[in-house]
Amino acid sequence: MAGARKVLHLLTAGKFFNSYIAYVSYEFRLTNILSYSALPLLVFSKIFSHEALETYLPKIQLVIQDTLRVWSSHPGSISVYCEAQKLTFRMAIRVLLGFRLSDEELNHLFQVFQQFVENVFSLPVDLPFSGYRRGIRARETLLKGLEKAIQEKLQNTQGKDYTDALDVLIESGKEHGNELTMQELKDATLELIFAAYATTASASTSLIMQLLKHPAVLEKLREELRGNGILHNGCVCEGALRVDTISSLHYLDCVIKELLRLFTPISGGYRTVLQTFELDGFQIPKGWSVLYSIRDTHDTAPVFKNVDVFDPDRFGQDRTEDKDGRFHYLPFGGGVRNCLGKQLAKLFLKTLAIELASMSRFELATRTFPKIMPVPVVHPAGELKVRFYGLDSNQNEIVTETDAILGATV
Repeated sequence: MAGARKVLHLLTAGKFFNSYIAYVSYEFRLTNILSYSALPLLVFSKIFSHEALETYLPKIQLVIQDTLRVWSSHPGSISVYCEAQKLTFRMAIRVLLGFRLSDEELNHLFQVFQQFVENVFSLPVDLPFSGYRRGIRARETLLKGLEKAIQEKLQNTQGKDYTDALDVLIESGKEHGNELTMQELKDATLELIFAAYATTASASTSLIMQLLKHPAVLEKLREELRGNGILHNGCVCEGALRVDTISSLHYLDCVIKELLRLFTPISGGYRTVLQTFELDGFQIPKGWSVLYSIRDTHDTAPVFKNVDVFDPDRFGQDRTEDKDGRFHYLPFGGGVRNCLGKQLAKLFLKTLAIELASMSRFELATRTFPKIMPVPVVHPAGELKVRFYGLDSNQNEIVTETDAILGATV
């Protein structure tokens, strides 16, 4: 047992121990509560192909634009983390799954999902009134709602103008001789929602916080967008965004890379040892689970200078601090089991950054920024309160009718 502690200390340098306890518990309890039957990776990989991402992008852009308009029309400040969770949930439901739910149905499903998520970290003991029991009940309610939405989706295919992730999953399963049952569809749907929800909401919140803290970064991003004819000021313009266009924006790529280096949503991961090996004099037996720290790797990697500073230019062509070594930068894990949805996550974050730069001016509504909590995902310890204002075609703030009336009376 002492050896196990030494190995854990060796791998994490004594840091983020609590993060790992939470992370391992997260994986264990998530498996129990999701009750997910793993589908072939080849089936899931098609969901995140370049062609699929190209199909999702216009819908992602519209969901983000609609959300920012709502934020800008709010008379006061919004709680960014809470609203980012709603945004990523809406993206999963409308874009990935293609469910045609009313706002009322969507809000109800979100509340049930929130109850489910809040109880994922409860002790896995099935007793009356326990968090685990509440999580199981929320899951059952959620799956009933998802089954209803799936059935309606399968029956109503008329007027559909694009292929969503659930369509890809269904068709890919048929191609590989594995037509999915309703239970598999429900489990896969819940897995997609969960995967798109927590970590993406975390990174979205971190993005807004860093753009608030570093206005020069936001302005440099706007300059790049202007130079590429993308700064569209809140309108759905001709020459809509394409995946290749977004991929060509080098500074935007640097911003998202730096965001995920400094504020990786998940603390780390684990792998099962397939063959006994030695690491710095310690023997790691076959069958053990080895934990690795993403954050500690980023903090201690010798290629990065001033690791606590948010500096997108470290990934620029002049410096390319990530060019040496494969495993100094791994926000999505590494190896064959890295995150399948990493391209979708990056596409969403880049699109959000573009729309924030195009559509909004935003400012902190409190005197100070909240502290950051690292578990279960990176998130503000308190509320990140922010005021959003819409921008017109000349990047001027849009004055609401109420503000105009008040201004005229002063």
